[in-house]
Amino acid sequence: MPTVTSTIVMKFGGTSMADIARIRNAATRVKREFDAGHQVAVVVSAMAGTTNQLVKWCNEVDPLHDAREYDAVVATGEQITAGLLAMALQSIAVPARSWQGWQVAIRTDGAHGRARVDSIDSAALLADMAAGRVAVIAGFQGVASGAGGIAFGAEGIVAGRISTLGRGGSDLSAVAIAAALGAERCDIYTDVDGIYTTDPRIVKNARKLERISFEEMLELASVGAKVLQTRSVELAMKHGVRIQVLSSFSDAPGSFVVSEDEIVEKLLVSGVAYSADDAKVTLRRVPDRPGIAARLFGALASAHVNVDMIVQNLGADGTTDMTFTVGRADLARAQEVLQGLRGALEYEAVVTDPNVVKISVVGIGMRSHAGVAATMFDALSAKNINIQVISTSEIKVSVLIEAAYKELAVRALHTAFGLDGPMPAETEEAAEGQ
Repeated sequence: MPTVTSTIVMKFGGTSMADIARIRNAATRVKREFDAGHQVAVVVSAMAGTTNQLVKWCNEVDPLHDAREYDAVVATGEQITAGLLAMALQSIAVPARSWQGWQVAIRTDGAHGRARVDSIDSAALLADMAAGRVAVIAGFQGVASGAGGIAFGAEGIVAGRISTLGRGGSDLSAVAIAAALGAERCDIYTDVDGIYTTDPRIVKNARKLERISFEEMLELASVGAKVLQTRSVELAMKHGVRIQVLSSFSDAPGSFVVSEDEIVEKLLVSGVAYSADDAKVTLRRVPDRPGIAARLFGALASAHVNVDMIVQNLGADGTTDMTFTVGRADLARAQEVLQGLRGALEYEAVVTDPNVVKISVVGIGMRSHAGVAATMFDALSAKNINIQVISTSEIKVSVLIEAAYKELAVRALHTAFGLDGPMPAETEEAAEGQ
């Protein structure tokens, strides 16, 4: 057994687990870290496409299925890959054992299908790793809390059942386990070799970032970047878990997600992201009086419809137009809620538009530099792209535009903020010296 130097968590996504050859490839990478003297915990996703198939079967049986039984079905994909990877490791002389979420004791709340991690009892896991074994853990799953075991109620077992963390939940599993183990880092292996300034499929000369802050990655993930799941970045920031994103299929260095203190060059804009999953809703001629917005958005929240961008026009005749965005998948539910509120809100009409896209620029350099929004608007104007809605945060500016202009807008903004090619963008230090 190698001399232990540190503990790391390695997470392999669905493309990295897609078939036996790729599982063996993952095993080789784990062996490399194990032989280097690390204590290793591995978190795995289901084989690519497996979870989608399991979800499809659940919906075919009953579109209004019991969420607890849904979790029992969709969690099986990760159980398969955990066992297969443990076997692959054993076949190359790496002691390994697979673990399910309930065996680790990843305790969650009872929100089946979208559970939140409450705690992790890492004692047994640490003991097994200290004995020289690699722990291969099924991601995406935990066990609903209940006094340390199975609890019963009027409907039978109500706690101690398997729970799942929502789509992309294996990233969250990996970060949570890294935090519980006090790991040096959490390596996320995927089909890209790092975090880029934008989608390389749209901008061929997008640059790979060596480091990006937790806050920037959280903003990028929340506005459409698919590299990491939003909740996993939020948890990593809370517990100070350093994340490295790297490829399963090359040995190229990855990108680190770290605290802002570790970043020497603070780019004015670190990335351009887009989300094509939004829809725009406009209420025409709503009475302009107190309580209308509270009634509207309270009803949408009660129906579990998340609202993102909001704008309200000034009214001149006692009425106003209210525009907001929702997830495209929630549009039908939002329309149903609005129909039920027609009498209470007294609006004239509802106009919806699913053919929109949200484009965002993100960078911690915005905190100390003005003019980001102006540069963004000028770049879009030069391409005759109309801005429909605007929202901002301390390190982000987002706009809603017509979906047909998505790629043109991303390319224009990537160029406008100096992100094309290997040439470094302006840093805070350089700007302060001017």
